[in-house]
Amino acid sequence: MSDQAGAEYRIEDLAHHSGATVRTIRAYQDRGLLPKPERRGRSNVYRDTHLARLRQIADLLDRGYTLASIKELLEAWDAGRGLGGVLGLVAEVHGPWTDEEAARITRAELNERFGGRPDDEAVGEACELGVLERIPGRPDEFLVPSPQELAVAAELYAAGVPLAAITGHLRELRGQVEHIASRFLEFTTEHVFARYLEQVPPTDADAAEAATLVRRLRPLAQQTVDAELARAMRLFATRHLQRHLGAAGAPQPSGPAAVALPAETVRAVQELVGPEHVGEFVRAATERELQARTMNELARRGGR
Repeated sequence: MSDQAGAEYRIEDLAHHSGATVRTIRAYQDRGLLPKPERRGRSNVYRDTHLARLRQIADLLDRGYTLASIKELLEAWDAGRGLGGVLGLVAEVHGPWTDEEAARITRAELNERFGGRPDDEAVGEACELGVLERIPGRPDEFLVPSPQELAVAAELYAAGVPLAAITGHLRELRGQVEHIASRFLEFTTEHVFARYLEQVPPTDADAAEAATLVRRLRPLAQQTVDAELARAMRLFATRHLQRHLGAAGAPQPSGPAAVALPAETVRAVQELVGPEHVGEFVRAATERELQARTMNELARRGGR
């Protein structure tokens, strides 16, 4: 085998250079994803084109594409329709959606920022949520995909919020933000990108133009959410302050307003959480509903 241009590979060499197994290479051949090798005597000979194709397949699989969709893309390329624009679109969509750069943090630094004591359970939950990522071979060091997110958690903890409450809040917030992201993508797909996706796979020119639009529109989701979140925070922070301190000049109630709940509702809550926790449960459920309605309203406004 040669390492120069036009190199030739046995199937074992191709597997070694590509990272695929011999069995996988043969399966790709059977499914038409990989061109047949050249037959030379009793041996099969593979070339750099096979290696490049295997790397393309691996990259698309890593990005979540199925073998069936990859086959359609590759067939379009082989038919001369081009694939550069499609791969550019794939790279654009899978590229970073923020200018923030990942960082690293040692276990000692992490302990110091969160109380000075090791907490394996909290670290495990942070890894599960993706706030931290373990680094193979370095058990005392972690990758931090979003240093800003970790900094927020540290500030909340320093302000007295328990770690369990922080992670619980993040789980709830993540679900609501994912809903907003999904709605924004549905909105832009319907009104902007649908015309580029009518043909599957899209033409090289359409895919290249769509990639350019992704670059232009990428910041809009975050800008919209930032603006609406600032508006909502100002509105609700004012209401919270008025409720707790009382608006200037407004008559102060002697106590909390009584709200009558249906007896069946009270019994159901009592059976669920116990009589002593009914008030706490109702209060938490009310706050959660208010938060959900706020996020739904933001999503609705973003979808106009």
